[in-house]
Amino acid sequence: MNLICFIEYNIDPFQLDAFRTYAENWGRIIPECGGELIGYFLPHEGTNYVAYGLIGFDSLAAYEAYRTRLKSDPAGRDNFQFAQRHKFILQERRTFLTAAPDTLLKLSAGAREKVS
Repeated sequence: MNLICFIEYNIDPFQLDAFRTYAENWGRIIPECGGELIGYFLPHEGTNYVAYGLIGFDSLAAYEAYRTRLKSDPAGRDNFQFAQRHKFILQERRTFLTAAPDTLLKLSAGAREKVS
């Protein structure tokens, strides 16, 4: 995974459950269409209208191939329509990032023990 698609959503805070359903649907759809889902992150404390999605790809070409598969995937189309119908996404921004390799997934000693 060389490229991360970082999606920032402004959502309707009164429809958090609908956004959670939308995010959970992507949990099944994205891997089937060729994306490496890192996760969706919903507001918990503080700002209540910002959520994030992170998806990994080997290259921009891999991302473009994923987008093509996603557009023809029935479950993907249904999930996009679900969001349009309920209007819980107010704004969406995509940024493409690469990780500084020596900083990726650095766990504390306590966290490493929990993972093992």
